[in-house]
Amino acid sequence: MALLNLSGFTGFHDPVIVKEKDTYYCFSTHGIASTSKDLCSWGNPFRVYEKNLPWVKKMIPSNNDDMWAPEVVFRNGVWRMYYSVSTFGKNISLIGLMENKTLDPASQDYKWEDKGLVVSSCEKDNFNAIDPAVCKDENGKDYLIFGSFWKGIMLLALDENGLPLKEEKPLCIASRGNGGKNPLRDENPIEGAFIFKRGEYYYLFASHDFCCRGTASTYHIVLGVSKDIKGPYLDATGYELLNGGGTTLRDGSSFTRWAGPGHNTVFHDTDGKDYLVYHAYDRTKNGENSLMIEPVIWKDDWPCFD
Repeated sequence: MALLNLSGFTGFHDPVIVKEKDTYYCFSTHGIASTSKDLCSWGNPFRVYEKNLPWVKKMIPSNNDDMWAPEVVFRNGVWRMYYSVSTFGKNISLIGLMENKTLDPASQDYKWEDKGLVVSSCEKDNFNAIDPAVCKDENGKDYLIFGSFWKGIMLLALDENGLPLKEEKPLCIASRGNGGKNPLRDENPIEGAFIFKRGEYYYLFASHDFCCRGTASTYHIVLGVSKDIKGPYLDATGYELLNGGGTTLRDGSSFTRWAGPGHNTVFHDTDGKDYLVYHAYDRTKNGENSLMIEPVIWKDDWPCFD
């Protein structure tokens, strides 16, 4: 198996794929979404929202109505969308939550309802509240995974409404030893994390190095595994992701055409198949970003790819 042959609109960045009934939905940065019936042919894109909410604009006035790196999960009979709004190059950021009864814009029930702030960060914090992902542990409790640059990847327990438990503090589960440096001077960034539970293991994926530079992007996907959602996460050599570890799964040398693969999720389809979902930059099209979907082959509890 290899990369799926995609057609239609594929200009996604920081993608996540979910399925409602017989339709696949891909959501991405800038509030862009699209649909497919077969995971390969993607329809015309549509916007999830037009403007940031007033309270979001008040907290992040410099964002210009942009939404980054959404996460979409189905919980308690509704779809939850976690989204991030940030100030480029600073950790003045937030993650908000919206809910919808359906993902189908043609439905009379389609309406995203604001559920408010989930977590925020400011200059005094050593983390950056962007790039949300959600994972359910073995007891059915949801955790928010987030973080970009600064100290690294954070974990935060959520209540049944998808909001942080009272007095809960973010726990760092992956870092490259930067200790909260400004990303403009950071040489070892980590971001775009996602935890996928399979069997007794939790798989922590993250992206190391730099995205958003076209064919010069050095983004690459790394992985660590743990039996506890809180870690420690170990790479294939036994080195902790909390101390800079991570086994590279995909990088710029993995493909001839594609540079800087990163910011992945894992989509578990209703037929039991798993897919690595990420973006990369097309060397044949001046570095345009594109959706990538690749079947996962599990061997000895480790994801492999042809």
